[in-house]
Amino acid sequence: MIKIINYKAGNAPSVMHAVNKLGYSAEFAFKSEDLLSASHIILPGVGSAKATIESLNELNLINTLEEMVLAKKVPFLGICVGLQILFERSEEDDADCLGWLKGKVVKFDSKKVRVPQMGWNKVSFVKQTPAFASDDYFYFVNSYYAVPEDKTDVWGAADYGGAFTAAIQRGNIFATQFHAEKSGEAGLSLLNNFLKLTREDL
Repeated sequence: MIKIINYKAGNAPSVMHAVNKLGYSAEFAFKSEDLLSASHIILPGVGSAKATIESLNELNLINTLEEMVLAKKVPFLGICVGLQILFERSEEDDADCLGWLKGKVVKFDSKKVRVPQMGWNKVSFVKQTPAFASDDYFYFVNSYYAVPEDKTDVWGAADYGGAFTAAIQRGNIFATQFHAEKSGEAGLSLLNNFLKLTREDL
């Protein structure tokens, strides 16, 4: 069963709507036990990295999430802040994050660009992954972006006052800085390709 983590800093209902529109059944995950039967896990995020980590801690989800994703290799998709918290640290509120991937999250330079970035931006996918995605325009709302230490983790890149990481992938871990669920046909196509994955594909 597809599980969408539902917490107070998330955007779970809109992700559920997109998943259902694609013809899949899914359930919200509110507690650690809900993740144990997951075939796929989606972690949406709206707001700050610190608030997201605090919410996951309050719901006692982190240990089970790490067991399912890092140990059992369940396909995982992080969206927006759900990407940022995969790294070690965020400049936003000087927050410690999950640390699944080496790197940090930094703020766009407000002297160069309007912060936050809000709207459509073209993403170029720089490597092939089992969840195929084509270069296209996707919808962003973000003030911060990830800087992976290992550049092979970068799946997609976009430009906003300079190149930045728009999507990452390592093994069964996928994440997009953009909101796939709000990105029209391009976003639904990416989401569908992720949901078609099995552990054997990874």
